[in-house]
Amino acid sequence: MNRLLPPLLVLAMTLGVGACSRESSKPVTQVRHAQGGAYAADISADGSLSVVSTAQEGILVWELDTQKQRFKWSHEEEGDNNNTVGLIHIAADNSYVVTADRDAFALWNLETGEPEGFWRIDEASVRDLAVSNNGRGILVGRGNGKTLFFEPFTGRRLEFLGHQEKINSVDLSPNGFYALTGSNDYIAYLWDTRSGQVIHRFTHSSRVTKVALDDQGRYIFTADSKRDARIWDAQTGEEISQLRYLQRQKIFSTATFSEDGKYLLTGSPGRAMNLWNVEDGSEVKEWRVTPKEGTQPQSAIVYAVSFAQQNQVLSESSSGLAEYWQTEQE
Repeated sequence: MNRLLPPLLVLAMTLGVGACSRESSKPVTQVRHAQGGAYAADISADGSLSVVSTAQEGILVWELDTQKQRFKWSHEEEGDNNNTVGLIHIAADNSYVVTADRDAFALWNLETGEPEGFWRIDEASVRDLAVSNNGRGILVGRGNGKTLFFEPFTGRRLEFLGHQEKINSVDLSPNGFYALTGSNDYIAYLWDTRSGQVIHRFTHSSRVTKVALDDQGRYIFTADSKRDARIWDAQTGEEISQLRYLQRQKIFSTATFSEDGKYLLTGSPGRAMNLWNVEDGSEVKEWRVTPKEGTQPQSAIVYAVSFAQQNQVLSESSSGLAEYWQTEQE
């Protein structure tokens, strides 16, 4: 099998991290991106943009270097503030964004800010989605166990029927040729969107709740609902490491690999953002994002994480805050 894709985005950064793990709850910088909290968010692969589904203002696109709002979008008719978008994914080349609620998904052009398509799903609810570079392909995981790969500019559709139960998490290679899907049937599949052929099968002991594909085609991350979270070689399908943590159960809400391939950065529904060594699965550091106002007990869902410049990482959470954190040990 060929490598999934060549490097597309190079982050000029080196993580200055130590060998031991420490917890931090003090961000270097904190910026409010959503008044009243957020329903979903994603951060671009190069850490330059974030897209946030807000409780009060629809969907907002933020330029992170200036912290200025670029666009404001809505799935609803003009004047309707009932935003229910709970899923967002930015293409690796920052060209397009897909957004979805339970019943429909939309494709947005990040250069013009205009929508380029809106599609309703009648058969089953949308569970997760992803978009490839140039908006070439959209991957939609659904509640009936089926995964749709759709090419909006050609109209081509392919349904992957390998899963037996509802899809929980999907990811798509930047070139759109490879899909990663995880389901309640305890299985994650890496498969070819051109043929529907399965390339690798990853079996867990409970439902697969999170999957992530390295943009450079080196690694795959799969995690289940108990305590099994693993990193795999995307080319061979062999296990590289298992994440090591003491909790009896750890759920992941987001995950991304560093450009240099040494680290995995994850977020959870319980405020935690963690940095892991890919090679041995050890935890390097943990951060605790700011809880959402008014929640009891105080908590926040980490929707998106990213590696940033100057030895920092970035989080977007349900608190409506973008927060930058230092990676290097002090």
